[in-house]
Amino acid sequence: MAYSIGNYEFNVEEFFPKYIFDMITDIRVDSPEIVYEEADERFVRDKLTGKDGKLTILALDHPARMVTKSGDDPVIMGDRLSYLGRALRVITRPEFDGFMGTPDIVEDIFIVNYLVKKGGGQSFLDEKVILGCMNRGGLSGVVFEMDDRFTAFTVDSIMEMRLDGAKIMFRLDVNSVDSGKTIMYCAEVVNQCSENGIPIFIEPLPVSGAEQGYKTLKNANDLIKVVSVASGLGGTSMYTWLKIPYCENYEKVARASTCPMLMLGGESKGDPTPTINEFVNGMKVGGTIRGALVGRNVHHPGKDDPMAVALAISGVVHQGFDLDQAIDCLMSNRGKDMDYLTKYIRR
Repeated sequence: MAYSIGNYEFNVEEFFPKYIFDMITDIRVDSPEIVYEEADERFVRDKLTGKDGKLTILALDHPARMVTKSGDDPVIMGDRLSYLGRALRVITRPEFDGFMGTPDIVEDIFIVNYLVKKGGGQSFLDEKVILGCMNRGGLSGVVFEMDDRFTAFTVDSIMEMRLDGAKIMFRLDVNSVDSGKTIMYCAEVVNQCSENGIPIFIEPLPVSGAEQGYKTLKNANDLIKVVSVASGLGGTSMYTWLKIPYCENYEKVARASTCPMLMLGGESKGDPTPTINEFVNGMKVGGTIRGALVGRNVHHPGKDDPMAVALAISGVVHQGFDLDQAIDCLMSNRGKDMDYLTKYIRR
């Protein structure tokens, strides 16, 4: 089936109206302890992955690193109502395994889960995989960008919130002394996580300075080198997962480590089919490739429905969909269950 969108345009405020957004702030003011109560009550998975050993995770850590651009809009991901509503559109689906975010995002989602339960619904966070993002200090476009300090979750806060794992990133610019500092920060946190049995998801990216910021080098040779570095960080790699962008000759990248890898999709292209096709090809590699950790190409897929795109990618990862099956899944689920939140959370 050929992808088409016609006159459809996802309306985030139909799914996540402003009154729910405002309720989150009310709880932050009046009853912030609800976040910890939700964290304590959440049913945590016994095993990180399901029976198939694969994962689909939504990335929600962009704004904290001052990355707010998607498509042609330079600040669209800075609109928290839109960002959170799009995230919830995916997270509330049982087919999608979980999400990764900074503390503010994770707390917002815990509060919405509380509101759903209060309205008579079931927890949508039970058995979800929730990862805490740790280093966001390398703000996009600033002079200290490559010195990516740990300014978000800590090992202690991840444990206190009973999260399922941690996520860190280092970008390797061979001409930057600050890259070396970041690698040391990351190695120290790998050790802290492993000492506490916390799975850690490392996003290592080879980059080079560009006219505006840094450009990721998405070629097999550079990725193989940086995967090798990431695999060797810390005193043990037994809890290490890697997050690696897709590229040509991906099978060579997959052979650079025995650590399990999740694919990332990069910036939103408006049309989600190229990203879906990359994941179809990537999952065919098998072995170390164990799923996808996806961001703006899912929650900001142009005018399309984030849930529909997420279900298509989940089908690729967990059910072995080819591109046609994935597109059929996307188009047949577009616009469904738009009342998921509003039927439980009322004014």
